[in-house]
Amino acid sequence: MDSACLDSGQRGAESGAAAVTVRVLSSAEAHAAVPGLTDVLLDCVDGGASVSFMAPLDRATAEGFWGQVVAGVEQGERILLVAEDGEGVLGTVQLVVGQPPNQPHRADLSKMLVHRRARRRGVGAALMQAAEEAGRAAGKTLLVLDTASPDAERLYQRAGWVKVGVIPNYALWPQGGLCDTTFFYKALG
Repeated sequence: MDSACLDSGQRGAESGAAAVTVRVLSSAEAHAAVPGLTDVLLDCVDGGASVSFMAPLDRATAEGFWGQVVAGVEQGERILLVAEDGEGVLGTVQLVVGQPPNQPHRADLSKMLVHRRARRRGVGAALMQAAEEAGRAAGKTLLVLDTASPDAERLYQRAGWVKVGVIPNYALWPQGGLCDTTFFYKALG
């Protein structure tokens, strides 16, 4: 559910695609990135991704969501990563590191989003690798996520994530209708 909008492959060097960089954002950088992050979220929901929002998603609601994420970054509860190319933000993922006292070793990987213009360029894989590195740097030894996307499932399994199981009818697609959600975990070594 939180990680349904992403690429699932690579585009060859012959495509001429601009270089993609992935980085962790400071709170000030996260604040400045809200317009681009909003564009990515709107595109993913418009494309049918089950990422907690219903269609049509308006810009003000999407910006409000990112405002809450930025507040989490400021409070040290979230790590926000962004993938960019020469045209701007094309993908993002978060690690929710603010966990209950009995789970200080764990983080939730959340809102893995890649704009449709950036699919099949390895952006999802790059974001996953960077998120895992950020998790290690934050002292986390276990990451968990959930998804409603078969493409995402393939990406996660290629990256060494372990599929735990599927909960039927867990959430709604943005246009309505129930969707199943699959849960994964990865132990960080």
